[in-house]
Amino acid sequence: MNDDGKVNASSEGYFILVGFSNWPHLEVVLFVVVLIFYLMTLVGNLFIITLSYLDSHLHTPMYFFLSNLSFLDLCYTTSSIPQLLVNLWGPEKTISYAGCVIQLYFVLALGTTECVLLVVMSYDRYAAVCRPLHYTVLMHPRFCYLLAVASWVSGFTNSALHSSFTFWIPLCGHHQVDHFFCEVPALLRLSCVDTHANELTLMITSSVFVLIPLVLILTSYGAIVQAVLRMQSTTGLQRVFGTCGAHLMVVSLFFIPAMCIYLQPPSGNSQDQGKFIALFYTVVTPSLNPLIYTLRNKDVRGAVKRLMGWK
Repeated sequence: MNDDGKVNASSEGYFILVGFSNWPHLEVVLFVVVLIFYLMTLVGNLFIITLSYLDSHLHTPMYFFLSNLSFLDLCYTTSSIPQLLVNLWGPEKTISYAGCVIQLYFVLALGTTECVLLVVMSYDRYAAVCRPLHYTVLMHPRFCYLLAVASWVSGFTNSALHSSFTFWIPLCGHHQVDHFFCEVPALLRLSCVDTHANELTLMITSSVFVLIPLVLILTSYGAIVQAVLRMQSTTGLQRVFGTCGAHLMVVSLFFIPAMCIYLQPPSGNSQDQGKFIALFYTVVTPSLNPLIYTLRNKDVRGAVKRLMGWK
């Protein structure tokens, strides 16, 4: 307890994740819906990773990065969804202080990594469509590994910065986090000191890892559209638009909610609205990625047929 008689959450050793307690009638429905989407995420992403590993025809840069994205989505959902399911199912809605620190770190690290990885994937599509003759040189396996490593390192480095800044400030008063997982804006609301510096840092780094990647992705696809419109082959057009359209859909599902949450100060965001937006990008988006990338995908259908021994 500090001089003002306020309880510091760290001294209590736990936080209470309020989540969707204000809508008790919704909790059972949400439990079922979240569980279904989580199982879809596990099955779909494990399917992509396994198929990409087992079928030599899918040992290409595109499926290497897609496997990274699938593994990322598995980790991202698992960092928050099991805790959410426990909280929705029973009256106990606590998370330990250490658990909150770990959850905040991994959710932010994996979310940032995905922003960078989606840029890398758009560059791969740009090289494939706009520089086909130089594609194998541009997307050399060693370079692909470096791009993947850079994505993961940048995400975990950015998260280390924010996690440190967030838990350095005294989180005083009640220890109820008005969210279903530990995230920076929700925790900043618990502070009993001025958090403008934290909010400014969050907005700057969010701009770097959200707006800049989005601009780079749109630039890549602008060049792709120009190249595609010059193509004479209808089959080529359909194939390119199929692949790139899938990627753009994933980008939209990820970046639009992220901008709604992280590109405005915590005080300017409706917390209830923020919860449902966060529910979308932590539960729904990772489960849709495998479907978006595999539906109407001849490479994946061919790989499945080869593994099953079908002709």
